[in-house]
Amino acid sequence: MNIWTRRFLYAIGTVSAVFLLYAMVYQWCMRTFEGEPVTYIQALQVVVEAITTAGFGGHAPWQSGVLNVMVLAMNLTGVLFVFLAVPVFLVPLFREVIRSHPPSSTDITGHIIICTHTARGDAFISELIARNQGYVIIEPDRDVARRLYDDGYQVMVGDPESVDVLKNANIADAMAVVADAEDDVNASIALSVREIDSDIRVVTLVEDPALVTYHRLAGADDVLSPRQLVGESLARQVPTVMRASIAEGVPLGGEIKLVELKVEPDGELIGKTIGDLLNRGEYATDLIGAWKDGEFTSPLPDNFVLDSGVRLLVAGPASRIKALQEEASATLAYAPPRSVVIAGYGRAGEAAASVLAETSASVTVLDREPSRPVDVVGDVRDPDVLVEAGVKDATAAIITVDDDTTAILATLVMRDLNPGLYIIVRANAESDERKLYRAGANYVQSLATVSGRMLASTILQDEEVLSFEQQIEIVKLPAGRLAGMTLADADVRTETGVVVLAIYRDGETHLDMDPNTFEIAKEDALIIAGMTENIRHFETRYLG
Repeated sequence: MNIWTRRFLYAIGTVSAVFLLYAMVYQWCMRTFEGEPVTYIQALQVVVEAITTAGFGGHAPWQSGVLNVMVLAMNLTGVLFVFLAVPVFLVPLFREVIRSHPPSSTDITGHIIICTHTARGDAFISELIARNQGYVIIEPDRDVARRLYDDGYQVMVGDPESVDVLKNANIADAMAVVADAEDDVNASIALSVREIDSDIRVVTLVEDPALVTYHRLAGADDVLSPRQLVGESLARQVPTVMRASIAEGVPLGGEIKLVELKVEPDGELIGKTIGDLLNRGEYATDLIGAWKDGEFTSPLPDNFVLDSGVRLLVAGPASRIKALQEEASATLAYAPPRSVVIAGYGRAGEAAASVLAETSASVTVLDREPSRPVDVVGDVRDPDVLVEAGVKDATAAIITVDDDTTAILATLVMRDLNPGLYIIVRANAESDERKLYRAGANYVQSLATVSGRMLASTILQDEEVLSFEQQIEIVKLPAGRLAGMTLADADVRTETGVVVLAIYRDGETHLDMDPNTFEIAKEDALIIAGMTENIRHFETRYLG
């Protein structure tokens, strides 16, 4: 039952009750004060005439003052009904008429059906728009659907668990279905899809990794758990007892890797500039760019200073990167045990704790709900609770709460309590990353970004995301409109802001290309790195 049906029934019920009550009172008053008994039907007729001001029948005039007052009250009630009808019915009805209405079906083809809208789905939708790939969101909440529709999204209203709604989304001509709701709802969506089509690709997202098997049993082809991946990735940002001999990085071919290196306070690179490194010429690596205070800079100017916390994005042979890493890190391989506070013990917090359990780090878990692994129960924004959790003496803190506003305030409080604390935060929305950096976070990873990369790599057959966890996006994409051009002619870095790291041709990865002579072929794939918005610009310019 929609809101207008409910309003209409409530109004009819209220008016009817008033009429019937007035009729009972009028019948009693006529017998008591006028000495003239009337039937209930006659009394009801007079009430209707009085309230609608259509007349009073043969009962007027009345001798009793009580009856005259009652008739006056009935007249005023009629006026009140008219005044109430304007704000309750007429104004909302007028607003409803002029408001936009998202459709309940679509005739789009070759599209991707996204079941419900979430912040993490936005990153994937941006990827689809950049690739000119059709999509439609099935949103059960009409108000949310209307807002999305007004914002330019391709959206329809309906219950994604309904077979009829999926048919209205033209699932017969769709490319894939993405279920991005609650875990149990996603399983139900997968079952509904399989009732219609046994071949279409179904991708579900889960909060609880233990449910992966059941989603597959429900019919999902791919089950993604971005929170688990983000939690593990955040934990790896905490310096632990033994430093890795070399960061795992992203293999580009042969011994060449793409690696993020953090310049640590006790490293030999502190205070040096990029020009200093290039002048020494001993590393034979390609300095792609660097993160500093939440901003990514590429290409790096010679006067770029390597301060503590700067994260260099470097490509080159593993042995050369190792030498650079040794100078970026401490001269000693051993570091004192670290004290880490995990604020928020959901799926990501649990995954982070599991990774840290394999190190010598001392971990304190803080959450608002008591449970077995939680050491301190309370609000992550409360300074007293944070002090109890040991934030003042901690080396690092990992914040994995579900609300970015809460995370921002928690970051501000932690930074005030411990200026030297290394704060690692999971952002739920891409738009909040910069706020978290300004609040004092040292490292922020967006759940929406990771989710979008995972979905794009899973569904878009010509796109391979080489790393979901890097703050920079690294993908393998087809040549598209770059075919027939040299790297110098295309000048991709200037045009889009991305860096071409390698070209994949005939099963081989080409790393040392002469930009003036190496011509890109139609069948080539490019391995590129850049900020998410730069990758999307590349896709729009050369692939969309």
